[in-house]
Amino acid sequence: MKKQGNKNTKKRTLIELIITITILLVFVSFHQILLKIEKPLRTPLGQLVEVDGHKMSVYAEGSGDKTLVFLSGSETPSPILDFKSLYSLLSDTHKIVVVERFGYGFSDVVDTPRDIDTVLGETRAALVAAGVNGPYVLCPHSMSGLEALYWAQQYPEEVEAIVGLDMAVPDAYESFKNNAFMNATSQFNAKTGIIRLVPLLNELDCVEHGTLTKEEKEIVHALLYKNFSNRTTINELKYISDNAKIVGAGEIPQVPMLLFISNDTSTTELTDATQRYANTVENAKVIQLDCPHYVHDYEYNMIGEEIKNFLQATTKVTE
Repeated sequence: MKKQGNKNTKKRTLIELIITITILLVFVSFHQILLKIEKPLRTPLGQLVEVDGHKMSVYAEGSGDKTLVFLSGSETPSPILDFKSLYSLLSDTHKIVVVERFGYGFSDVVDTPRDIDTVLGETRAALVAAGVNGPYVLCPHSMSGLEALYWAQQYPEEVEAIVGLDMAVPDAYESFKNNAFMNATSQFNAKTGIIRLVPLLNELDCVEHGTLTKEEKEIVHALLYKNFSNRTTINELKYISDNAKIVGAGEIPQVPMLLFISNDTSTTELTDATQRYANTVENAKVIQLDCPHYVHDYEYNMIGEEIKNFLQATTKVTE
């Protein structure tokens, strides 16, 4: 009887395994079909420029004396559309530019290292290739705050000011640990298409809030399903701690800064670190916001007005 029971258990386990694999294969096939159907939605909104043999997406609109360069945070599927609610309020008086790092938006997925020197070099090369000249007002969100600060350290003549959109500073990653298991799980969900069924991963701030049209929201989701946890963005996470240490070892840039800080409880360590950092900058203005981490998708009207006032004041000081 015991042997018969073991055989039945093994048989049930085998059947369950076959069913699970079959369902998974169906998911993968369906996901690949949808990716092909969604391809027209992934037509670049800006221009693709060549950087180190790969294509990088750069979007620009508007004109004016100031050039605002927007840099996205980690795993933002479509930086161009993520920032749109904000920069559309600024492009009537300023030139705005969104540079999509490799692995983001319409840019290529690459295997090159994600150390801070390489990433910054790629961003600067993309701007040159797109014909966008400095000096720049850098507008980083979250993780890209490291790139903006390093830019100001290494090439101060190119950075006119920094507008931090709940941006990260070196101390924000003091206790950061790269989670290989979580990364692998995210990649599995992305490659199999399971991501399409997880509500939390589909509830993007720029889609749920902001001013995007229905078609633009569809583009964001199409890019999410293509780009989520790709090998470039996962590789970025491996470099965060080292990049933070490199930026932290440099001098604090004394350029005018306007720092918007959220009260998002999930990013408390980041916001606290940014507040402390601001206290070390001679010409820094901090504005506390009652909204989540993607501040530009919530308080875009107020942030837009504050940026205009800040840039006007900065212009008067330098004249």
